[in-house]
Amino acid sequence: MASDFRLKEQLPRLTDAIVRSYKAQDRINHLGHCPLPKYEVIVQILEDLKDLLYPGFRRREGLHAGNITYHVGNLVDALHDRLTTQIARALLHSDRVDAKSPNVNPCENAIDYEAKGQAIAIALLERIPQLRAALEKDVEAAYEGDPSVSNRDEIIFCFPGLEAVTIYRIAHELVHFAVPFIPRMMTEWAHKQTGIDIHPGATIGDFFFIDHGTGVVIGETCNIGDHVKIYQGVTLGALSFATDADGQLIRGTKRHPTIEDRVVIYANATILGGRTTVGHDSVIGSSVWVTSSVTPHSTVVLEKPKLRIRSGQPDEWMHDSNYQI
Repeated sequence: MASDFRLKEQLPRLTDAIVRSYKAQDRINHLGHCPLPKYEVIVQILEDLKDLLYPGFRRREGLHAGNITYHVGNLVDALHDRLTTQIARALLHSDRVDAKSPNVNPCENAIDYEAKGQAIAIALLERIPQLRAALEKDVEAAYEGDPSVSNRDEIIFCFPGLEAVTIYRIAHELVHFAVPFIPRMMTEWAHKQTGIDIHPGATIGDFFFIDHGTGVVIGETCNIGDHVKIYQGVTLGALSFATDADGQLIRGTKRHPTIEDRVVIYANATILGGRTTVGHDSVIGSSVWVTSSVTPHSTVVLEKPKLRIRSGQPDEWMHDSNYQI
């Protein structure tokens, strides 16, 4: 059926109605201000950084001793420019949002933000060797923790856990440099790609391994030690959210648990609360709910439930048996 061109005459009216909904106090528009960080550029930055972190495993093939310096130089040059611009935009926008006076316009000092962005870009690039050392330990943890892996290259190529942790470690560096917006943009992109949600503000030690990974949530104020292994569906979250006298959320408090060294957390376990600590060398079993601290060298499992098996007759139960967690 052909379109009715008479209906199309309503489009200017619809346009005007939509534009009228854009109020000055509207918190979901961004009109008449300096540019925001661009999501597609942030993703491009991540891809370039992963090329630096895992040379030869990503986009560029045929790297060798004769051309690696040229390849890295091109990446570093491009990253310098992109990071400088995007970090400057993030800093500027954050100050605009936080401005106490409506007469303050940080956009008038854009050059100052560009200088700050460049300094942070250089500082991040200087951290690449340290990031590579940390990620090498994460790869080793995956290799030692998963008997299905035939070699370390398989982990770098295939494991969503390593992908999420790689992006987290990049984003956490930017948190350390007090860069707003961009770290969360990075980890939420990783969340969409892998199903693993790691807040960039979390603190995670060496030799960290997420096995399988789908549905893992790690909150902003988590502290995770060295040699920690977690499985799919694990939540390290907040038990509750404190509010002030006006009912507003109190931000910046320790809301998420502390996981000490050499802890294993099995699938679908939920550990909640800023005062909750899982002591070192402990094992948290599948599907448990933990809201209080666990002493070191503990094993936490559910009580043994009954497993009921039904025959082909819908109303007949053959027998009950015990199912061992």
